[in-house]
Formats: sequence, C-alpha cells, structure tokens
Amino acid sequence: MGWMAVVLSTIIACFWAFWGIIENFHEGWFHESFFLNVGLMFIQYLSPMIIFVSLTMLAIRFPRIGSLAHVLAGLLLLLFLFDLSDQVASLFVMLPMLSLGIMYWYGRPQPRRTAYLLATGLPILTLVVCGVEPVVRVVTRVDDGNLQARLVEGNGVRLVWAADGVGWPREGLTWHEAVRRCQYLTEDGRALSDIPQNAWRLPTVEEAVRSMSRHGVNSGGTWNEQTRTATYRVRPDKESPLWNVRSQVIYWWTAAEVDSERAYIVVYDGKVWQRRKAFAPATLGYRCVKPV
Repeated sequence: MGWMAVVLSTIIACFWAFWGIIENFHEGWFHESFFLNVGLMFIQYLSPMIIFVSLTMLAIRFPRIGSLAHVLAGLLLLLFLFDLSDQVASLFVMLPMLSLGIMYWYGRPQPRRTAYLLATGLPILTLVVCGVEPVVRVVTRVDDGNLQARLVEGNGVRLVWAADGVGWPREGLTWHEAVRRCQYLTEDGRALSDIPQNAWRLPTVEEAVRSMSRHGVNSGGTWNEQTRTATYRVRPDKESPLWNVRSQVIYWWTAAEVDSERAYIVVYDGKVWQRRKAFAPATLGYRCVKPV
C-alpha cells in the first residue's frame, strides 16, 4: 500500500511538472527582469509540483503526519480554489487526497531511499525534458524593441498594425470593447476620439493567421474556413513585429464572430480558438489594424 501511494504521488507530481513548465513558457516569462520571471515560475507555475513532492517526502519519512497533511491539503484546495458544493471538484480533488492519506497512514514503502529517489527524481526529470524546447524557443525569440505602428506584409496580406497603447494594450478586454476601441481610434493610432473614426478595425482570422511569423520570416499560415483550422509551414511564436515579448498578452481578439455570444481569438503560436465575447482575462487583448 505504501508503494501504491508513492507511485500515485509521483504520477501526480510529474503531471504538475509537465503542466507547470509548459505553461510557464507559454503564458509566463514576459518580465524584463530575470529574477521576476524566475519568481513567477516557482510561485505560480511550479508550486503545485513542489508542494506535492514535499507532501510525498513528508509522508515517506513521517507516514501519519504526511497522511494528515494530504487530507488537510485537499480540504484547503477545496476551500480556496473551488466551491465546496461542487461535487465534481470534491470528487477529483478530495478523493485522491483522501485516498493517498489512507494509503500513507497504513503503508510503509521500503526501502525508503528508493521511494525518495522515485518521488523526487521522476518529477525533476519530467521538468527538465519537457522544459528543453520551451527554453530554447524563448531564449531565441526575436525582439527588436520597436513597439510603434508597423507595416507587416507578406503571404497575401499588407496591413499596418497599431502601436503600443490604446490600439495595442497590455491588458485584457472583452470583444465588444476591443471592437469599440478600434472604431474610435484616431488616424494616428494614439488616442480614442469622441466619435467613431472607422480608420482601424480588428484583423480577420485569415489576416492574423497569414501575418504570423517566426524569426523574422512569415510562417506561411493558411486558414481553412470549412474546417476552421489554421496550418503553418513554420510554427509562429511570440516575436516582433506582431507581438510584444514583454507583455502578458498572448491572445488577440479577431473580427470574426462565431455567433452572437462567441468570437475567434488567435494565439501567438498560431492556434485559433473560440471564446465568449464577454471573456476578458489579462492575457487576452487585441491589436488594431488598418489597410495601407
């Protein structure tokens, strides 16, 4: 029973290691300060893995204390992250933690040294292996530091993309607000007028997909309206001239509506998703465009 608990704990810790390092270099690592980036990585993205490995180590060394710690951790998760009346959350959060608590209460994995190595080694190995590609990709990103209005042309599209500011914000907004701001954006793209100017607009899905690039070269993106999928010759990335490497925004609204409630968004790596128009996380912004 003790080894069943260690194996299950290790699997969970490996999952969080995989998720944490992938998400860290997907939506994180945008600060100019290296130390802020590292702090965000450990506090926000790797903390679930670290906590779970720590709980496992505690339970191997002190089974009864570790057992109670697992149950307490499950209760705290339900209390602070979920609705206590949510039966699905209770099932997928509390049940595993309670099961681990019972197994550690009665189980004694021997030899303990092997249990320690398994519980720490595999999550760290997962972290390293899954982190190689994202680290290389982020380190080699192209950032020319030019956040002014940019003429981007290629792959059948020629558009001016708005400068950093009200036409290209660093915070999240709803689709309706993004549409409104582009409509009211002045010709120079620096302020909002009191009346609609209609000089700028949101890009269409096809325009955004066809404009994506990697290392300064157009990615050769195409948008299939029938299948609603985007394909690329080269996977795009969060780079100049379209994206601000130092912004937390990794999604943009497009002008394309799915229906009255949803619209398409584009991700910096080229994916196209549907989201509710009222959706406004800090990572979902927009960038207005206008024809030349």
